Amino acid sequence: MFDRSGIVRDERGVAHYTGLADSLVQMLRESVERFGDREALVEVGGDRLTYRELWRRSARVAGGLREAGISRGDRVANLLPAGVDWVLAFLGTQLAGAIAVPVNTRFAQPEVDYVLADSGASFTFRPSRPLPDGEPLAVDDLRPDEVAAIFYTSGTTGRPKGAMTTHENFLSNVENVCRVKGIDAGTGWRTRNLVSVPLFHVTGCNTQLLLQLSYGGATVVMPKFDVREFLRIIADERINLFTTVPAIYALALKQPDFEECDTSSVEHVSYGGAPMAPALVERIKAAFPNARVGNSFGLTETSSISTFLPHELSVEHADSVGFPAPVVDVAVHEPDPGTGVGELLIRGPNVVAGYWNKPEATASTFVDGWLRTGDLARVDESGLVHIADRAKDVINRGGENVYSVEVENALAAAPGVVEAAVVGVPDDVMGEKVGAVIVADEAFEPGRLLAHLEDHLADFKIPQFLQLREQPLPRNPGGKLLKRELRGTSGWQGPLWGR
Repeated sequence: MFDRSGIVRDERGVAHYTGLADSLVQMLRESVERFGDREALVEVGGDRLTYRELWRRSARVAGGLREAGISRGDRVANLLPAGVDWVLAFLGTQLAGAIAVPVNTRFAQPEVDYVLADSGASFTFRPSRPLPDGEPLAVDDLRPDEVAAIFYTSGTTGRPKGAMTTHENFLSNVENVCRVKGIDAGTGWRTRNLVSVPLFHVTGCNTQLLLQLSYGGATVVMPKFDVREFLRIIADERINLFTTVPAIYALALKQPDFEECDTSSVEHVSYGGAPMAPALVERIKAAFPNARVGNSFGLTETSSISTFLPHELSVEHADSVGFPAPVVDVAVHEPDPGTGVGELLIRGPNVVAGYWNKPEATASTFVDGWLRTGDLARVDESGLVHIADRAKDVINRGGENVYSVEVENALAAAPGVVEAAVVGVPDDVMGEKVGAVIVADEAFEPGRLLAHLEDHLADFKIPQFLQLREQPLPRNPGGKLLKRELRGTSGWQGPLWGR
């Protein structure tokens, strides 16, 4: 399905790309040498930098860090908002040979304090302070296996854990994105990528920003998301590709003047983090007629992309997250004999080196070269991966397992449903029953919903409790549902439909 040339396996069986740069510093230097005068970075409403300017200013940040006492391997935290300064801070940290620690700016202060303390950050970029400035510096002998950044998980359960991301992790992900999207690295310099998701998350940093920097393209960064601004930028900046979550596509297409927007420049659009209804995929294809549409799946622990569903299958197999990326192996641990569902295991050079300062969590999650994702999945006969649920989100209804993602997929395809989340509702007799939290539009009717679900789900999987919301569902920066905020809520309607 994807190009698998130039791949070798090591003695453990892990696949690796040949011919990659040794580090992000080497990758950036090569792009600067080839594309020095081309536009590299744009902050909406702010600066525009060429590749040469980007290198010069990042190198001065690196020199300033060195003058502030930062040495190779020290951790440097980044609390800046998305924009040019965030990128200069990240790249300056790399040029100094230090380890970047992007911090989720949506974290509460106790969470921020925890990340700074856990990482042992020796320096923190803060919005109220100027970037450090010193004599230009670039550490050129960084190794592929050296840790380049620590991305903290979004803390959907318990304390955030720091995923130690090596230079090879970053560069393998970049190559994965090029291959699964069919981007020609030789002509990639023509592309303009709109980053509307946070840069402190692997989707924005690894799969968009670093992708562009690898082949000389331009990255346009939105400091703050606004849907009308999003659509204006696509036209004004002649955007070629972007990645975001399904809810943003639904919101954009609902804008009354969307048909007046010029989307002719867009060649690649992708989404992830949540299921998308086939009807919405069709609408996206119509809205961006020159674009290839794809669905990706990944984790912080896999440096972003692990699987990808290509354009040709995006409607017919909208319930799948696609095929493994070229250097990624997947396996299903202890599959259920009836359904084939078990824990999804992932192996590849994009899998991070472990969790910072968490030896026990590392030992239990990274086992014999495989990442235990905690996601329940099955792989069908054609090799497509289907995510069934998070292990912790399975609803046990009187001894019957109900996979919430399966129900959410069915709800997403129902008339009038904009977003849906499925959680267990405590029940004295059954233990749990199925509850659905739905954001609906004017086409929503409970009777039509039931008829649709009866056509797509077994009787025991159909939600018996319902909660309608006007506000979007709570999500982490990667677009994944925060179900902990929905569990135990009041306001359930039900039991419904006499069930």
